[in-house]
Amino acid sequence: MRSIDAPEAKPAPLAPPSARRAPAPELSQARAWIITDGKAGDENQCVGIAETLGVPFEIRQVPAAGPFGWVAPWGPIDPRESPRRRNGALSGPYPDLLIASGRRAVPYLRALRRATEGRTFTAFLKDPRTGADSADFIWVPDYDDLRGPNVFTTLTAPHLVTAARLAAARANPDPRLASLDGPRVAVLVGGDSRHLSYRKTDMQRLVGELRSLIDQGCRLMVTISRRTPNPLRDAVKTLTAETGGFLWDGTGDNPYVAMLALAEAIVVTSDSANMVSEAVATGAPVLLFDLPRTYIRHRRMFAGLAIAGALRPFTGRLVDLPYKPIDATPVIAEALAKAYAAHRAAASTSGPT
Repeated sequence: MRSIDAPEAKPAPLAPPSARRAPAPELSQARAWIITDGKAGDENQCVGIAETLGVPFEIRQVPAAGPFGWVAPWGPIDPRESPRRRNGALSGPYPDLLIASGRRAVPYLRALRRATEGRTFTAFLKDPRTGADSADFIWVPDYDDLRGPNVFTTLTAPHLVTAARLAAARANPDPRLASLDGPRVAVLVGGDSRHLSYRKTDMQRLVGELRSLIDQGCRLMVTISRRTPNPLRDAVKTLTAETGGFLWDGTGDNPYVAMLALAEAIVVTSDSANMVSEAVATGAPVLLFDLPRTYIRHRRMFAGLAIAGALRPFTGRLVDLPYKPIDATPVIAEALAKAYAAHRAAASTSGPT
């Protein structure tokens, strides 16, 4: 399992299939495809929904580079990936359910709808940028503007940090983390994006405030992203090494879920709404390290979580935030299952599928 943004490798599974939610009756015989361009955040959101639904699925990856990717979501698919090509991304037999995410997946969703004449139920996670009629079911976060009768919204995003995985990680703690003395604080560090870049002052402020936690007796459990600027990566690595903390360097199993499960508080940078969504699923206080030029729509989500009592600004100190874990994944999956059932019922009355 990858985290939805920062950690990019898969750890060992922490929960057996039997711990997942049983499939809804309407989906018990369904076959599903997941289509993305391979971006970890998009793929993990789709997998989180498919696992929660309990449907067997295949992951179909579409090209991320080249001219057809450049003109997505409005352009056509790469002809080499068409349904008629034996080894293409859309080679059959076609699924009953398609879950897709990311702008490069939109043309492929559109092509599959045409190829199946609408028989495949299509679900898209996040705004496809091509209108609410682009799929049978669309999920977007509350802060997005897209609305429609088939559009479902929640405050946070779907993910793989399920209650079952958290419980398993607490029942069998990762020894690399369980040995840390003092209050354990998970630190989820993102990085530069098209919306913002870390300035030198931002990096210095984050490291200084993390050192303040250490001075209060805390031990850090840190994960960084491939997007994390090298100076910040080096500074955080030095800080954890000098103060008896833990930083996952990409070797061994990814302890991301274990870190969240064992954390008494979670510090997360404001460049990733996905990591914040995962953090608030734990019930631990979430401390947001705010960056200038944070995406304004993400700020709407953060404000909602602050109102819910789950999130506060990070100022170098721990705070007590009692709240019920916030996890939109099962809510989204239930809404999708109902829409799928309605689609199948409508199809059965209009003719064979």
